[in-house]
Parts: sequence; C-alpha cells; structure tokens
Amino acid sequence: MKLFLVETKLHLREWPFLLFTLGLPTLLLIALGYGIPGMTEVQASGERVVDTHMPSMMTLLTLLMLACNVVPAVLTTYREQGVLRRMSTTPVHPGRVLGAQLVINLAIGAVSTVLLTVAGMVVFGSSAPKQWAGFVLVFLLGTAALLAIGLVIAALAPNGKVAPGIGSAVMFPLMYVAGMWTPRETMPDGLRLVSDFSVAGPFAQALRDTWAGHAPQLMHLAVVAAGLVVFGGLAVRLFRWE
Repeated sequence: MKLFLVETKLHLREWPFLLFTLGLPTLLLIALGYGIPGMTEVQASGERVVDTHMPSMMTLLTLLMLACNVVPAVLTTYREQGVLRRMSTTPVHPGRVLGAQLVINLAIGAVSTVLLTVAGMVVFGSSAPKQWAGFVLVFLLGTAALLAIGLVIAALAPNGKVAPGIGSAVMFPLMYVAGMWTPRETMPDGLRLVSDFSVAGPFAQALRDTWAGHAPQLMHLAVVAAGLVVFGGLAVRLFRWE
C-alpha cells in the first residue's frame, strides 16, 4: 500500500500531463460532437454517433495513451535510472512497482471514462453504458490487454526517451484499426479482418455494444482475452529489470 501511495504521489506531481490525459477525451467528445455534421443526428440504427461510437472511441483513446505512452515511459525511465535494479536487492520486489503502475493507470482510465460519460449526458443527453455488467467486464479485460502491450513496449524500449516514440508508433495503427477515423463497417474486407483480430478492434466494438445495451459478443471477448495472454506472456518473458 505504501508503494502504491508513493507511485500515486509521483503521478500527481505530473499534473499537467494527468489533466491532459483526463481532459482530452472529454474535450474531443464535445468538440467533435458539435463540430462534425451528423454526430447528433439519429442514424438508421436508431442511435446517434455521440451516444455510443464517440464515447467508446474516446474511452479507447484514453486507455491507449496510458498503455502505449505513459506506462512504457515511466517503467523504462525507472529501469534506466536503476530504480528497478536497486529494488530487486530489497525485500520489496520491483514487480510491485509494475503492479502499482498498472492499478494507477487503470484508475486513471476509469476516471476519464466517468468524466466523458457525464459530459455526454450533460451536453448531448446521452446515457451511461446501458449494459453495465458487460461494460465493466469489457473495460477491465480490454484495459488489461492494452496494458500488457504497454509492458511489451517497455521491455523493448532502450530508454525513457525512445519509449514514447515506440508507443506512438503502436498506438496510432491500433486507433485506426479500431475505427477511430474509419468506421469498421466501411473498412475494406482485408482491413476489417485485421481489425477483427487485433486487440483494439474487438475491444472498441465490445465497448460500443455494451454502451448501446447489448451483451458483448463472445468472439470479441475471446480475441481480447487471447491478446492479454499473448502480450502478457511476452511481457513476462522480455521484461528486464536492468
């Protein structure tokens, strides 16, 4: 618990970046909802884009920023400064630092999701996720899978300066295949196939489904769970304490 509190205080010291991570998705939701024609119009499905698609994408954006940029930068900097190596010689195993970082970033992602949900309800009259149990399951499973990807990036990055660049190179393709700019329904067949078997694509679709009140599809859950197993295993195998 003490280590968790220390790591939390270190995160709070970086309050400008914390505010950026928490505020950007909400600001984008409002700006795009008002700025792009058709966002607030009822579609053939009976839903508006700002009701399900946009909050799902903004939730994914938050988690990708945390997983691909924040986690790798922090952990590679710790490794570069010898923090993890020194901790490995004490009763406090450095693995606890990883655990604390993952829990903290999960909490930040959850707070950001609550903020953008409330903003959507107040500004656009949207609703919170209608399938709450499914949403929580999808959120936790998908976040764990993305954080596992972040640990792999941290394992491969040589230092804290390079880690954000590698993270961005991973993050933007994942955003694209998830449908951030091109809806998955309009993607070419080959790209949609890639999206279907990436972690981000099924995660985004499952978020969208549960937001609309539908149960998440088992196929989507299976792909995300497989991603967690694969990238989690790679992280365990590749991660270096020094």
